[in-house]
Amino acid sequence: MSGPDPYRRASPGEQPEYVSPAYASTVKRSPAKPLIVVPQSLSEMTGPVFGHERVNPGDADLTRQLAGEPIGERIIVAGRVLDGDGKPVRKSLVELWQANAAGRYQHKNDHHDAPLDPHFTGAGRTITDEQGHYRFITVRPGAYPWRNHPNAWRPAHIHLSLFGHAFMTRLVTQMYFPGDPLLALDPIYNSVPDERARQRMIANFDLGLTVPDYALGFRFDIVLRGRHATPMEA
Repeated sequence: MSGPDPYRRASPGEQPEYVSPAYASTVKRSPAKPLIVVPQSLSEMTGPVFGHERVNPGDADLTRQLAGEPIGERIIVAGRVLDGDGKPVRKSLVELWQANAAGRYQHKNDHHDAPLDPHFTGAGRTITDEQGHYRFITVRPGAYPWRNHPNAWRPAHIHLSLFGHAFMTRLVTQMYFPGDPLLALDPIYNSVPDERARQRMIANFDLGLTVPDYALGFRFDIVLRGRHATPMEA
């Protein structure tokens, strides 16, 4: 009896379209010809693990990476990485990057007229445990303008990258916050056609994750494939 298919794909509409006209840059960068599905061989699935050996215990706490403490509302972002059958994905490298509390990235190409925080790198990493759990301490990012259309603002969000057992198994998604009025106006969030799938990109406030008198908690489980897969960037 054969086991579950590890490469099954999400249903139509549950992942971002390659071309989403409201998201202007997809028009130029999307494939001009039909995609060719390349079979995944054993070498793609069991190649060298990328980056795991460089993860330090303090990398997951973005509030204590530098000498001073960053400005902003401290939050805890935690959850589980799961496969399509709801089983934990162990020892997966999870990387995070985000804007600071003022809505600016620590990057030379970010020219937003908002202050940089000298005590905030905006990047962290961790490894999932035996039950697929990951956990970050960071600050809540701010919204920021972008040039997609007139008066365009990106809602507060956190980027998450996941590596499996080889470089070819990288997936990237974005986590949003509940109740954000900018979500309805954001072409990137709305590039996922299915409304229920879009909701999988929104974290849940979780009082159980909150550390009293220190930081609020948000739970964001990431499902890698199947009918309940978290939308990933194409």
